[in-house]
Amino acid sequence: MNGNNMENGKTPLYVAFSTQKGGVGKTTFTVLAASYLHYLKGYDVAVVDCDYPQHSIAGMRKRDAETVSSDEEYKRMAYEQFTRLGKKAYPVLCSPPEKAIATADEYVAGTDNKPDIVFFDLPGTVNSEGVISSLAGVDYIFTPISADKVVLESSLSFAAAIHKLLVKNEACRLAGLYLFWNMVDGREKTDLYTAYDKTIRELELPLMKTFIPDTKRYKKELAADKRTVFRSTLFPASRPLVRGSNLEELITEMLHYIKPQ
Repeated sequence: MNGNNMENGKTPLYVAFSTQKGGVGKTTFTVLAASYLHYLKGYDVAVVDCDYPQHSIAGMRKRDAETVSSDEEYKRMAYEQFTRLGKKAYPVLCSPPEKAIATADEYVAGTDNKPDIVFFDLPGTVNSEGVISSLAGVDYIFTPISADKVVLESSLSFAAAIHKLLVKNEACRLAGLYLFWNMVDGREKTDLYTAYDKTIRELELPLMKTFIPDTKRYKKELAADKRTVFRSTLFPASRPLVRGSNLEELITEMLHYIKPQ
């Protein structure tokens, strides 16, 4: 846990969605989890965007803000949300990967409104400078995996290395790494997943019960011509779109593991 002496007794949890491969959803899940917990579940959240150089989440926040400012309906939704919650949008802090933990520590130390959870979006390769040291400085890692053989082998190699180097090392802060299936195609034979699950068990890696189905809604951003929201830094995912996405189940299971104060 973070060793900072918090005046209000709050010790933020540092959580990363991380994997060695790009394109398997770590940025998407960072945003979805942060927005769900901050706007719906009463937690205070901050996000450190270390996905250098594109800073995808900071870019999404900019697009979200522009859409809201130019659309009367979204403007009304934002005002009602602010009035109801009495709190602003969560901060998105840009940082190079090697300074991720320092950026979070500085923010936590300098704000009166201490976050319950700080999420980190790190680059999709452990070869990037500072990624390993940043992962050593978080409390929990959640790794999305997909049934693509090349992606899965890379992801399991990453997870096994992190588990051995950091989770089992008592000198490190990292308390746990959990895998979860993403982009699960319902038409695929369950035999494939059964075989992969066996491999994961043999590697002694924890696999979450919740899986995420392969659905286009995970790619939906805020758009001026639609009123439903899924992936946004300013609103939680709309209830009709959450149904059947397993997002709620994933975050509930995640909270069970991390147990924020």
